[in-house]
Parts: sequence; C-alpha cells; structure tokens
Amino acid sequence: MIPKTLLNLGAMCIFFLVVLPANAQDKDGMKREFKFGKVQPSEFALIPFAADTGATGLTLFDVGSCDFRLDNNGFVYVFERHVRYKVLNKNGLDLGNLEVPVFKGSSSSGKERISSMQGATYNLVGDKVVVTKPKKDAEFSETFDKDFVLRKMALPNVKEGSIVEFFYRIESDLIFTLRGWRFQSDLPALWSEYTVSIPEFFQYKVNLNGEELVKRGPTTTVNATYVPGVSSMAQNTRFVAENIPALKDEPFVTTLDDYRAQVEFELQGTHFPNDMYRDYTGTWPKIIQALKADENFGKYMAKRGYIRSLTPDLLRLNDGDTLAAVERIYHFVQSQVKWDKSYWRYTTYTNPKQLFEKKTGNSADINLALVGLLQEAGISAYPVLVSTRSNGAHPGYPIISKFNNVVALALVGDTSYLLDATDLDLPMGMLTFSNLSRQGFLCDLAHEEGQWISTSPTFSGESRYNYILSLEEDNTLHGKLVYSTLGYEGWRRRSGYRLFNGDTDYIKDYCEDKPGLTVSSCSFKNLDTLNLPFIESMDIVIEDHVEESGDLVYFSPLLFERTKENPFKHEARNFPVDMGYPMKETYRMLVNFPENYAVEQLPKGVLYVLPEERGSFRISLIGEGKQLLVMSTISLTKPVYTPEEYHELRELFKIVVERQAEQIVFKKN
Repeated sequence: MIPKTLLNLGAMCIFFLVVLPANAQDKDGMKREFKFGKVQPSEFALIPFAADTGATGLTLFDVGSCDFRLDNNGFVYVFERHVRYKVLNKNGLDLGNLEVPVFKGSSSSGKERISSMQGATYNLVGDKVVVTKPKKDAEFSETFDKDFVLRKMALPNVKEGSIVEFFYRIESDLIFTLRGWRFQSDLPALWSEYTVSIPEFFQYKVNLNGEELVKRGPTTTVNATYVPGVSSMAQNTRFVAENIPALKDEPFVTTLDDYRAQVEFELQGTHFPNDMYRDYTGTWPKIIQALKADENFGKYMAKRGYIRSLTPDLLRLNDGDTLAAVERIYHFVQSQVKWDKSYWRYTTYTNPKQLFEKKTGNSADINLALVGLLQEAGISAYPVLVSTRSNGAHPGYPIISKFNNVVALALVGDTSYLLDATDLDLPMGMLTFSNLSRQGFLCDLAHEEGQWISTSPTFSGESRYNYILSLEEDNTLHGKLVYSTLGYEGWRRRSGYRLFNGDTDYIKDYCEDKPGLTVSSCSFKNLDTLNLPFIESMDIVIEDHVEESGDLVYFSPLLFERTKENPFKHEARNFPVDMGYPMKETYRMLVNFPENYAVEQLPKGVLYVLPEERGSFRISLIGEGKQLLVMSTISLTKPVYTPEEYHELRELFKIVVERQAEQIVFKKN
C-alpha cells in the first residue's frame, strides 16, 4: 500500500469541447470579441463534448490584456481580466465567488490596486436571460498575509445551469514581474486569450509553457502615446488557446504549474530616451556576487565570532576523520534549533548567533549556519539553492527568484553529502521529500562561481510488515506485528510518531483507519538512531476480518496493507510519474490455523516484472501442515517514470489490486 501522503498532486485529463458560435470568430480564426453583460440564450446549451463527468463547470471564455501607462511616479501596467463560466452541477456553485490576490506592498517595494470590479449572474427562464447583479456589500477585502490582500466578490442567485461573469482591472507598478496568464485550470475551457502591449522602452523574456495548446500570434509594432505630444511605439503580442482540457488531480506530480499551459514575463532590460541601456538579465556570476554581498546570505555565513566560541570539540577534526566531523556538526545544528516551517533562500537574521539564541529560524537561517560551521571546521561546504516540489521546477536559466529554499553540501574526499538540518529525523545525506526536485544550484561564494548538481535521492523508502498470527476458532486473529521502516519511510514514521503525546495517542491514531484492530502493547526501537530501521512491535488482536459461510471460512490475508485501488486511473498520461524516491513494500504473514481447519482454496502466486527491472510485484502463498505463509513485495526502482512508461506502471498496479484481493478459503471438518 503506497502511502497516501504521496498521492497528492495533479495530472491532465484530456477531452474535447464544442466551440463557441462561428459568428464570434473573424477571418484569421483567432479574433473574438466578448462584451460584459451580453449573454446569449444559446450559451446555456454549451457543454463539454464527450464530457468529463467530474467537471463542475465550463469556462466559456477567459480573456485578459496587459498594457502600460505613465503616472506621476513612472510607468505602471494595467491588467484586465474578463471571464465567464457555466455552472454544470452543485459542486460548481463556488464559481460564483471570485478571489483576487493584490500585492499591498509599499512606496518602496511597489504596490497594486484594483480600480474596477464587476460581476453578474445569468439564469435562463423560459427563453429569456434573467440578470442578477450583486449588491454593494458583495464586494469586500480580507488580509491574506503581510504582503497580500484578497479582494472578493460573491454573486447572488447562483445555481446549477447558471452562467456567472466577472471583470476586474488591476493597476500595478511591479513592472519587473509583469502579470502572466494561465490558459489552463481545473475546468475545461472553450477559449482563453491574453494580449500584452509593451512599450519600446522595455524588453521582456517570454516563457511559454504548453506550446502544443497555445497559439502565439505575430508580434506587431503599433503607435503608442504615453506622454502627450510625444510619439512612441509598443510591441503587441496575442496568445490564444481554444478547446483547452482541464488539468486534474493525479498521483505523483510535483506541482501542476510544471505542466500547465501558461505564459510568464521576465524583465530583461530597459532603454529610455537619453539614457543608457540597463541590463536586468541575470548571469550566474552576477547572482553569486550578489549573494556573497548579501547580509542575509554570504555575510551571514561569514560571521563566525559566535561559531568560534562554541566548544572546540565540535569543530575539531579528530584524527582527520572528516566524515565524523560532518556528522557531529550536522546533528548539533539539528538538535539546537527548530525549523519554523518556512522555506526561503535568505535568512531572517543577520548573524548565526541570533539563530542559536532564539532557537528557531527558517530553512536558510538553519542551513546557512550549518555551512558556516562546516567551513569553520575546515570542511569543504557550500550552499545549494533549490526550488521545492510545490514551488515548481527551476527553468534552468539564471534567475534567482525561481529558487525558494537553500540546503547544504559537504564534500568528504570524492563524496558529496547533501544536508538539510531543518528536520530532527532526517539522516545525514537525505533531503526532505519537498526538496526532491531533481537539481539544485551549488554556490561557491569564494570563487564566485557555481554549477547545477543532482538532488536525486540516494535513499529509497522501504516498509516491512511482519505478522505472526494464530487464527482462532472464533475467527479472531491473535499475535504480533513487527513493522519496520527504512529511508524515507523511516523518516516519515519517526516524524509521525513525534506529533503525538506518547505511545497511547500514537497507537490510537494508528488503529483509527484499521477497523477490528486492537493493540494491547507496543514498543519502539531506533527512534533516534536515524541510520537504522525504525521498528514498531505490537501485540495485536484482529476481529471482523474472517468471514464464515456454512463450513467454509474466507480470509483476506493482506489485512490492512492491501492496495485497494489503482492510483493510476487514466488510460494515458502526458507527463512524468514523479514519486520522489524509489520504493519497496514487503509484507510477510505466518498464520497458524486450527486443527479442524483445512485449506480448501489457496490463490496461486505471481511474479510480474517491468522491462529493465523498473519495478516488480511478487506474491506467494504457501501452505504446510497447519501453517500458511503469505509474502507480497511491491518494488518501484525509479524515482521518476516517463510518460512512455506510464502504461506498464498502471498495468503493474492493476495486477497488484487484483491479486492482493484474492482470498484463502478454509473448510471446517
């Protein structure tokens, strides 16, 4: 049974859609015009073609634009969005609620404001479209965090079959991060369009994901007036997508944004009249130089006064044993400070002394302090910038804003050890699951250079269930379970254990989703010895897992660990299956049954192996005397499977579900 915590991200469900009426389309096949409030009765009949039965709504169109104007403080961009949805069922009623995040910022950091917001609900009564407009109190604001406020609108009279429509305008001076556009969401869409008009003074890099869905029109040069009486030019570009499939949840994906059809813009440079060209394009040497000079990065690591005041034994290389010193320093940082659960590439403190005094900090506070300690001990150590799985894959070109975390790397001889001291239960050399994003950028501040390195896991995740049970004549099972976990599964179980106040609460939670299980006693081994298996031993009684009909007794031997559903439900997949790390689950049950029971039916074993040993499933059931031995092993040897390998992975789990569900049949004498 693969852990549910890993079945938590998304994938694409492809299906085709009807298009909007042809009279909304001009000769070039791309241009369409949409007016707020102009809803035709025919729009209520629009539905997805070969519909996804799970679709809660349909995006009829989603149209946006972004252009520039000049105010008293300089250039601002004006972003407009006009979107219209059809509510397909009651689960889509939330489409009548709009939330727009707005950066509140400051005069120095930049800010945004919404200058217009409209909404309306449309229902078809007979052959007439009835409009319901929101009242004044339907629009309101809520603080999201210290940087953002949510502007909200709640539409009235939204029901199944309604059409809802929104329009809003945002004015922003955050020209470094020009607003991008998502052509794809969790709803199917008939039409999505984005037009940008950029003054000749600005140059932006365009990053388009999903070119197979999005048509990029030619960039045209047009006259534009930003200062009265002064003629200038602008570059217009239009992006269009139609009949867009929904992006839906599937297991084993980093983040949907890695695969979503979308466009983003990054400022490369400016060239204003009577001014030199200013280059904002990053290079890795520039980025590393900036990090070296930053008080929340390089200068933070360089402050060693407090570090030198620590016990000399911590930093001493005893008999030149560098590996032992790395492990000692790593565990010291792990044990001395607590992670505040926030990732960031910059520290909140300006001196490691503050971290060790306050005993808490973000990921950069902790891991950059670790790098400083290692370097002070004479060990080759470097910060490594990473983008977490939920943050999305880094595009690979020099841009620091796409990193949201930093870990450490220690070099011992020819061996590199990636270190993350934010988690007390993380063995040395293992990164947390969130950081398994395939690559990171190593920063050598001393030489002002860097390089991409692999962050692929060197650990797997392994679970071993070992049951020794006796089947009683009242059809209860009595005996012992020894549950041992290694690598990432050991880390997961240790972390889970520490969330509870003692063994009683932990076992209560363990039994919660296992009906019929009672644990009378338990013990734990290697909780704090992270390089050894975490072993949980339980004395157990299991009821209600054996069925009796006449003189026949039916027993499902995989108990609570059976894989009940295939996690791969779709016929095909267009992007990788990214599990993070290789996995192995081993299940062993030895069961003694009563003298008056005889095995009537024993399922046959099976061995199913993927090509090139990319994975396997084995199950065997052996009866001898009054004992049965059941063994099941699922092995996935790769952390990432390609779309081409998806079908074989799906077939493997189809066999797992079928064979693990088979029952043993006893006959009573």
